[in-house]
Amino acid sequence: MLQIKAHQWTLEKANDWYVKQPLLVGANFIPSNAINELEMWQAETFDPLTIDRELGWARDLGMNIMRVFLHNIPYENDKEGFLDRINQFLTIADKYQIKIMFVLFDSCWNDDPKSGEQMSPKAGVHNSGWARCPGSKMLFDSRTYDRLEDYTKGIIGTFAHDERVIIWDIFNEPSNSGYMDAVMPLLKKSFEWAKEVHPSQPITSGWWHDHEVSNEFMLSYSDIITFHNYCNSENLEMLIKNFQEQYKRPVICTEYMARKHQSTFETCLPVFEKYKVGAINWGLVQGKTNTIYAWDEPIPSGEEPQLWFHDIFRPDGSSYKQSEIDAIKLVTRSN
Repeated sequence: MLQIKAHQWTLEKANDWYVKQPLLVGANFIPSNAINELEMWQAETFDPLTIDRELGWARDLGMNIMRVFLHNIPYENDKEGFLDRINQFLTIADKYQIKIMFVLFDSCWNDDPKSGEQMSPKAGVHNSGWARCPGSKMLFDSRTYDRLEDYTKGIIGTFAHDERVIIWDIFNEPSNSGYMDAVMPLLKKSFEWAKEVHPSQPITSGWWHDHEVSNEFMLSYSDIITFHNYCNSENLEMLIKNFQEQYKRPVICTEYMARKHQSTFETCLPVFEKYKVGAINWGLVQGKTNTIYAWDEPIPSGEEPQLWFHDIFRPDGSSYKQSEIDAIKLVTRSN
């Protein structure tokens, strides 16, 4: 096992924390008018009105948690302003009784992120403008880690005892983009930095792939077990049972729901409810991220796909599929 200075919560502490939580049901959230984390959080494009409106739709579904990605660049450029915007966001979420799970680092999609005006979406291309955090230049240069340490400790330290924040998700899919073993130095450091500010909330990073080294590390140092699953309900149930039996810790799925792969609200939510596993699907409102399109099926014309991949609402608040709304409410209203 990899040895670092970070330590897990005890089983008792983790399970005592979880028994106090309701069944957590929510979505990965970015406002529909933001193409990536930078456009969401930079001062010029931060949009509390859209955030308020769309979180209101989530609350109408009975959702009580949102997973939200941050980025180091707004922190480096405008620390006080960024922290203030995070506080504004948390105030809006709290109005709707929605707890927030923040994600600090992410290995997915576009490299070399830059501040300022972001690209326009590529027609019909899933997440065409999403930005990695950090870019590979910083990831592979440990001389920049003091900046990433400041970002990690600055964000978590500021909100370490804020009840509006429910969980810290340190690193999304760390071995993605072909990083594999190369991500391990930053992954380990990010956990150490987070633990050093002693947040009251649990710290985690989610299992998602067959990269054994990062999965072993994350499962060994996360306070609660989180994972991604875009497969059918049978596969989901098998994975849940394995995690619960092996680790004896709270389990939350931080990404699911890809209609093309038979990962749906109607089939998966009953499984989550059965095992009291938190369920956070990808996507709330159709928007600039283009996540109604599948990862591997771009539609260059930009025509709406007959079968949406992710997302629940259209930008006007109407739903893609009423039966999904009913399935979500059936679970959220009974828990």
